[in-house]
Amino acid sequence: MKKILITGGAGFIGTHLCERLLNDGNEVICLDNFFTGNKQNVIHLLKNPYFELIRHDVTTSFFIEVDEIYNLACPASPIHYQYNSIKTIKTSVMGAINMLGLAKRIKAKILQASTSEVYGDPIIHPQTEDYWGNVNPIGLRSCYDEGKRCAESLFMNYYFQNNVRIKIVRIFNTYGPKMHPNDGRVVSNFIIQALKNKPITIYGDGTQTRSFQYVDDLIEGMIRMMNSDDSIIGPINIGNPNEFTILELAQTIIKLTNSKSKIEFFKLPQDDPTQRKPDITLAQKNLNNWQPKILIEEGLLKTIDYFKSII
Repeated sequence: MKKILITGGAGFIGTHLCERLLNDGNEVICLDNFFTGNKQNVIHLLKNPYFELIRHDVTTSFFIEVDEIYNLACPASPIHYQYNSIKTIKTSVMGAINMLGLAKRIKAKILQASTSEVYGDPIIHPQTEDYWGNVNPIGLRSCYDEGKRCAESLFMNYYFQNNVRIKIVRIFNTYGPKMHPNDGRVVSNFIIQALKNKPITIYGDGTQTRSFQYVDDLIEGMIRMMNSDDSIIGPINIGNPNEFTILELAQTIIKLTNSKSKIEFFKLPQDDPTQRKPDITLAQKNLNNWQPKILIEEGLLKTIDYFKSII
């Protein structure tokens, strides 16, 4: 049994990670300040004697003895990370410093949940890990993009300077049950609108692309990365290379929900990427041939069922 700390553990991805690691026979400590995380996501886990929930903000120091740390703490949707942009930067940067300092002191292995947003609005396609990105450092999204880029730099320097055992994964668009219904992400937005027969709001002309992975596939990739040889530090893309236009996604969700919704188009926000698709060659090579298994319609149906249960 390993003792594992998950920061941001009551969020969408963190909750699924807590459940999986508990099911695998580990002791899990979930750390969250509940800014975007939800206690209801993990309340069913409190009856498990090997689960512990702690309210704490990673921008301040935290002391504990654990074997592994998954650093997920940070608002991840534009609505939430732009709500308090300074707080977002502090969470990414100071949170990384505090968790890396903890990992250094207790000699724990630590994984950084980075993001495809480090590539910005990419000018190469698909995105490979050696691409440096095309990011506006002073735009509306920079609090998240640059915060995560700085966190990656911190991880690498703690590795080079202090021999901390690090792992970095770059997470591409992920969806599934326990998404926040008001997080402003495209999948949750479209499903909620479709279930309520309200207009589906597309920003731009709908030709911009995304690659959507179901959350179970992501969790499997993160755990394989944590359990990989110490020589594999990343960054490694974890995403689904099946690419869809936003318009295709909207049409699919309307079909799967039997919705009467119509599609409406609005102006594209500043610095919104026009295309996003991961190259997962490194993941396949280094993570026991990891690749996503859940097809888009299967994953969307599970997500639709979840949102039906909460609205």
